[in-house]
Amino acid sequence: MKDETAMTHKFDWTNPYPSTRTPVFARNVVATSHPLAAQAGLRMLANGGNAVDAAIATAAVMTLVEPCSNGLGSDAFCILWDGKELHGLNASGCAPQAWTPEFFRNKYGADAKTPPKRGWDGVTVPGAVAGWVTMSERFGKLPFADLMAPAIEIAERGYAVPVIVQQKWTLAAAVSELTSQPGFAQAFLPRGRAPEVGELFKFPDAARSLRLIAETKGEAFYRGEIAEAVAAFARQTGGSMTAADLAGFKPEWVKTISQDYAGHTLHEIPPNGQGIAALIALGILKHHDVRSHKVDSVASQHLQIEAMKLAFADTYRYVGEPGDMAVSSAQMLDPGYLAERAKLISMERAQDFGAGNPVKGGTIYLSTADESGMMVSFIQSNYMGFGSGLVVPGYGVSLQNRGHCFTLEDGHANQVAPGKRPFHTIIPAFLTKDGKPVMSYGVMGGNMQPQGHMQTLVRMLDYGQQPQTACDAPRWRYNEGLSLNVESAMDRDAVQGLRALGHEIAEINDSYQDFGAGQFIWGLGDPAAEGYAAASDPRRDGAAVGF
Repeated sequence: MKDETAMTHKFDWTNPYPSTRTPVFARNVVATSHPLAAQAGLRMLANGGNAVDAAIATAAVMTLVEPCSNGLGSDAFCILWDGKELHGLNASGCAPQAWTPEFFRNKYGADAKTPPKRGWDGVTVPGAVAGWVTMSERFGKLPFADLMAPAIEIAERGYAVPVIVQQKWTLAAAVSELTSQPGFAQAFLPRGRAPEVGELFKFPDAARSLRLIAETKGEAFYRGEIAEAVAAFARQTGGSMTAADLAGFKPEWVKTISQDYAGHTLHEIPPNGQGIAALIALGILKHHDVRSHKVDSVASQHLQIEAMKLAFADTYRYVGEPGDMAVSSAQMLDPGYLAERAKLISMERAQDFGAGNPVKGGTIYLSTADESGMMVSFIQSNYMGFGSGLVVPGYGVSLQNRGHCFTLEDGHANQVAPGKRPFHTIIPAFLTKDGKPVMSYGVMGGNMQPQGHMQTLVRMLDYGQQPQTACDAPRWRYNEGLSLNVESAMDRDAVQGLRALGHEIAEINDSYQDFGAGQFIWGLGDPAAEGYAAASDPRRDGAAVGF
């Protein structure tokens, strides 16, 4: 019998030659890490929708075409400019009511530090779908069902799996703790293996859920058929999540937190996310003359690395749900406190910093913009690749594993508790100048995200590099202690110079997670006239598209 999925020619899909992207200029723009998703957003704009409609349609398609990063069981965050002011949305889900520190210690032992990576005991309530609905109801123009149409079509007809997504899919297929989870193999290994590059992948179960989401404006997901299926699946396979956990979830509109830098203002979502780390790092860099050093020099890179270390030391110590934090975001961003932290940086050596005392003073990202001036910075994720590994049979809902981000440490701001949101790595970013929108952007990839926000912004604001150049430039990634990863394309002299300062460096060629992937939309002036310049990261399969 003929294999209908067979390709007519077997290509070598690797490219040994350097490839440089150029920025896209248009009045209506979508940038994300898969072309089909970007085109879905553009389709909404062409049909009379706005940037919010485009963002939601793009996000829905991304759950299908990059399942190794996100799905219908993801969380999400958004920062959007509605044409007059900035709004933040926290659509990250909460712990099931059954979760307490004792629940995990009784199940996994007194020495357990965190909930597990895989399975039900890492699954928090998915927030992304509720985020889509909330955004649409407040700011969208098109009927919500229209926004789901491209995703439904792709789920039913399928799509040819792209190069970088296939690489990550194949790596995940080798992780037994993931593939052994209920529902995973049936959903994502339909032929007993990961799809090959260019091979057709269909997801009819997800199409079923998307139709229900479209018909009910998300109600089916939290208080209807899908919610009942999730709760039944949990009962059958040892999970704690209930229909009541799902029904009780609502996203939260929030005010952004910000930091002035180089005549601009960077905005981030407040805790429970790590966006504050980028703001702390920039607040520290303000006290050092970064631009007096050459763009890729040892001194410039060293300053940024040390500022990021200081930022993470405080972020990991203090950040959690705002109501459980011993210090506030304002205290952590206090100018006097950051000035004192900046003094700790030595230009002569790398250091391993501890947290200060502020009391004294796997993810997908997309950006959209339209000619009315509306701009959207949106991010959603299952966390560790495919997340928990659990996929709800018949509904194609791959569930996140954000619960693994909780700690069991008594007294910590991020200690697990019923109905509590965990510390989050995914963060959208937004740049303004004099209260006006300048850029909607983000960089995906675990704790690389605030590092990417800072590195690319320094390149644009201190060194005048255009967004695509700043996006393409080699990156470093701070891990812990003195440990640092760098991309192989980084300048050899700079790498040796950093080593000489005491940085412990490992070169890694895998950019997908280790060095993140960004999408950037920069306003050129009047959006109805000059429009925008958009950039998309070559580290993934994506594109910036516009008209």
